[in-house]
Amino acid sequence: MNKFLQKLDSGLFQVENFIILLTLGSMVILSFLQVVLRNFFDTGLLWGDILLRHLVLWVGFVGASLATREEKHINVDVLTRLVSQNYVPFIQFLVNLAALVICFILAKASYVFLSFEIEAGTTLFLDIPSWYIQIILPIGFGLIGLRFLLKIFEQISRAVSGQSVGEER
Repeated sequence: MNKFLQKLDSGLFQVENFIILLTLGSMVILSFLQVVLRNFFDTGLLWGDILLRHLVLWVGFVGASLATREEKHINVDVLTRLVSQNYVPFIQFLVNLAALVICFILAKASYVFLSFEIEAGTTLFLDIPSWYIQIILPIGFGLIGLRFLLKIFEQISRAVSGQSVGEER
């Protein structure tokens, strides 16, 4: 993979790690606060549970992008076990291409959903528009799609340079 793509991948990795840390930290603090408020003061933050549910989406999508980077995402590899090892890179290329197309379709659909949310003017809590928090849907699918695109470029780079599948980037 060329230097630009490596820097893009590395920068994206750092931003995603920061978002995961910030989101998980916020979730732990908010959950702890809710427990303390409910058990000791018979009250709680009315919006706390709603925010926690939406933060799970953020952790899920950013985590999925990180898993895609490390190739630790859910993968059905039956076909690669049945064919000769010579065809595995081509099959992986096709799978990554299909995943990229699916991510693009889902990003576009979630963008349409988000535009309906903006148009409807729905709010979650404290008069915060729902789309502020739900923006992770198109961004998340876009991030995952970008990861698959980077994998495709990496595979093409390997094929052009003659590297085998197991060699480092």
